[in-house]
Parts: sequence; structure tokens; C-alpha cells
Amino acid sequence: MEELATRLEIEDLQENLEAVQGLLARHKQVEGLVARQESPRRELMEQLVQKLHLVELRTRLDKLHSADIAYVLEALPLNERLLVWHLVKAERDGEILLEVSDAVRETLIASMDSDELVAIAETLETDELADLAPDLPKEVLADVVQSLTAEERAQLRAALSFEEGSVGALMDFDMVTVRDDVTLEAVTRYLRRMEELPDHTDQLFVIDRARKLLGTLPLARLIVSDLELDVSRVMVPEAVKLHPDDSAQDAASAFERYDLVSAPVVDAFGALVGRLTVNSVVDHIQESSSETRLAEAGLREEEDIFAPVWNSFKNRWAWLAINLVTAFIASRVIGAFEGSIEKLVALAALMPIVAGIGGNSGNQTITMIVRAIALGQIQGPYWRKLLSKEIGVALLNGLVWGGLLGVIAFVLYSNVALGAVMTLAMTLNLVLAALMGVAVPYMQARFGKDPAVGSSVIITAFTDSGGFFIFLGLATLFLV
Repeated sequence: MEELATRLEIEDLQENLEAVQGLLARHKQVEGLVARQESPRRELMEQLVQKLHLVELRTRLDKLHSADIAYVLEALPLNERLLVWHLVKAERDGEILLEVSDAVRETLIASMDSDELVAIAETLETDELADLAPDLPKEVLADVVQSLTAEERAQLRAALSFEEGSVGALMDFDMVTVRDDVTLEAVTRYLRRMEELPDHTDQLFVIDRARKLLGTLPLARLIVSDLELDVSRVMVPEAVKLHPDDSAQDAASAFERYDLVSAPVVDAFGALVGRLTVNSVVDHIQESSSETRLAEAGLREEEDIFAPVWNSFKNRWAWLAINLVTAFIASRVIGAFEGSIEKLVALAALMPIVAGIGGNSGNQTITMIVRAIALGQIQGPYWRKLLSKEIGVALLNGLVWGGLLGVIAFVLYSNVALGAVMTLAMTLNLVLAALMGVAVPYMQARFGKDPAVGSSVIITAFTDSGGFFIFLGLATLFLV
């Protein structure tokens, strides 16, 4: 059922995107036809054409969720993106800016003047404003801060003070608190006076006069309990508590382990300072996953697919330069065995197989290791056991698949020695891939670097050069 729901959601997104693209295409086509007319009423015709399609487009956009509009904006070239952006109702701009990627957000903010940005920022909650603040011009942020209350300013300063990737950077200040010495009936009356509960409210937080967290009151308990009872009789005293400095990844693990919808965030003295909700956790997981995939490929940041050429170049050039150096080294390794290749042409046909399989195996290993590091599953004493296990897997794969390739090489070239060299080279290169697959993330993590950054580029460099050297070296020793 979950897979079906996901598929239907994707189909709806595609349908909305195609509808918007279709309206934009028709608008552009008719606009071009009108522009070629020499009629004295040309200006009036242009206005009518714009209203015809743009009103229909605005009507469709008004029906879409902010996240769906963000999806549409990210899939449009810059000129069409800005046209759609200016058709969106102003009161939704803040929500949409929070949903789009950082790269696309920059293009949207750049198209707006200071007054528009101030108006948008003033519609956001404090925690939302903290997410948007790094992308706002300084003068805009200063104007917005002046419009905040003293409490909101303190909350904003607190949110901006926490490091990215911490619970404090993700926590929400909008929550419902109650005292432990009041009755459930009083709590119910209090809730009924509110226009609506904060999003993802599954529990109320029980505090004392000093705001120290005493426990939580799940709404499920509140509904079924006798209203004459005090909160202290019904609350859950042992709640899962988080601290602002905790890792967001650790918090995500806690949400997954305990099936949480929300969790309180307390300071060093146990005072309630905020809450973390499942939507923030999911957003963090998706963002971290995206950053990891980009880092593995050597990309510095998420990129707008319609970004200017120069911006994309700056994002990609560094690791491409490194890759160029490693490719040159691999070519020099091959060049060192030109004589062997000339004597046995079959080597040229077989050596890419050894390097390619080694690269794939290394990427498998490094992906598993990076994931385990992110989940905190690998501690210092276990790195050796992990290395031994990966070498064992490499040896088994080498014997199985290297042996198969050795048989294929024998069948193709009727050379038993070549088949044996192929098997041995494959096994040794897979062992090398396992060693590097463990060593690369280990060294990066040990020196405080993100173990995912450029990992696929590094492992491919070693398995290519190493694979060529091992295979051609063995061939030179035993075949030539």
C-alpha cells in the first residue's frame, strides 16, 4: 500500500508539472504570434492573451500544496520559474521558499526587492525564519528582527546559535505546555480556547513553574482518562528527551526506534526549550541523504539543474580536476606495460573488466561503511573486525567471479595461463577495493572530515590504477 501511495503521489506531481509546462508553452506560443501582428490593437490583444493563460495558470497554482509548487519551480528554467513564482499568492511565498532547494531559493530571493522579502519573513514562525535567515540579505534580516517581540528575538538568536545538523537547529518553539497540578478538565478547556493546535501535536509537555520538564501528556491518554484527575496522575514521567546540542542524526535514530511524532528538547538544567517533530526529522534525513549522494560524486553542494554554466562549473571542477590527475596516473600505469600489451593483445580487452569490477566492489563497500558511520554503528575497536570481514567477502567474490572470468578468458583465447592470471588479478583487485573501501572513510572520519566526500572518486582512482597494475604486472610475469 505504501508503494502504491508513493507511486500515485509521484504521478500527481508529474501531472501537475506537465499541466503547468503546457500552459506556459501555450502562453509563449500565442504571445509570439501576437507579437508579430501589426494591428493597432496589438497592445490590447497582448493584455488579453496574458490574462487568458496566466489566470488559468494562477488558478491551478492556487490549488496546489506549497511543496508541490516548490517541485514545479525546481523543474522549470529560470525565466519560466520566475513567471510562475510571481503568480503565486504572496501569503504563500514564505512556505514555498522553505520547501525549495537552497540553489533555487537563491534565484527566487534574487528576483525580489527588500520590501517583498521583509513581508515574507514576517509571516514565518521563529524556527522557520531561522532556516531562511542565512539566505536573506543582511538589511532585510535586520528589518525583520526589529519587528519581532523580545521573546521571538531570543528564540531566533538561540536557533541561529546552534550548529547545522544539531537538534537545536531543527527544533520548533511552537508547542503546548501544561502544569502537573491542574485537572484534565482544565487542560481540555484550555485546548478548546485555542484556534488550532501546532502541527504534529501528539502530546502536551508537562512543566513546573521554572519550566522544568516533568513529563508528557499524550493526547490519547487525555481523551480516554477521567477529566477530574490531575495531570500528574495521567502524564508519562519518563519521556524521551533531547538536548539542543545532540546530533540530528542521533535524534532521527531515536524517532525511528521509538516511533515518535514529537519529542521535548531540554537544556542542561532540564528546562523545556522547544520540541522536535517528525516532519523536521524527515526533512533532515532527506537533506542528509541528498548531501551524501552529492558528496560521494564530488559535488560541493546541491545544484540548480538550470543554473548558469559558470555556477555549475564552480560546483563541479574541483573533483573533476582530481579525477583528471588519477586518470592520468592510470594511463601511465598502462603505458608502463605497452610492451606486454603489444605481445598479447588480449590484455587490452580484459584489463577494463578487472578495473571495473574492482571499482563497483569498492563503491559497495564504501557505501555500507559511510552509512554505518552515519548511524553510529562503528566504534573504534571494531574497525579491524570490519576490515577482516570485508577482505573475506572480497576473497570469496574474487574466487567465484574471478574464477568465472578466468574460464571465459580460457574459452575465448585458449590460454590456461591467461585464465589463471585473470582469476588471480580479479581476486587481488577486489581485496584492494575492500582495503580502500574501509580505509578511505576511516581516515576521513578520523581527521574530522565527512567520510562521504569524494569517496566514489577516490575508490575508483585506486581500483583503476591498482587493477591495471595488478593485471598487467601478473601478465608480464607469467605470460610475456
